[in-house]
Amino acid sequence: MKLACVLLAGVAALVLLGALVASDKKDEGLESSVSFVVLKDDSGKPIRNAAVILHPVDKKGKQTKAGFELKTDLDGKTHFDGIPYGVLRIQVIAPGFQTFGYDYTIGQASQEITIRLKRPQGQYSIYDKPDASGSAPAPQH
Repeated sequence: MKLACVLLAGVAALVLLGALVASDKKDEGLESSVSFVVLKDDSGKPIRNAAVILHPVDKKGKQTKAGFELKTDLDGKTHFDGIPYGVLRIQVIAPGFQTFGYDYTIGQASQEITIRLKRPQGQYSIYDKPDASGSAPAPQH
């Protein structure tokens, strides 16, 4: 009786393991159609000619050498068909804005990703000249 229970538990574990492996492999080969919208953070207006750079990320978290660059249109939009399911590192570069970067998980047949770019922030330097009172100017934000 104990041997039967042990065998049954072993078979159940193998079935569960097989299901997990099958579900992991199920995502392999699947591709997504991803749309991107790039907007100004302060006004919500579109940013045209922004570079949207795509890099797949492997299971170890490393960016792969394969990559692709898209440009946004007048409406701040761009699109790419055939992005494999998994982690995708997205970098957005546009003149006059801070560079954006983030890792997104792609796992649907169709996705839309909206990215809001911020203007550069003021920087503080210890080399700024003090004001008339002798104290350094306040940092700009």
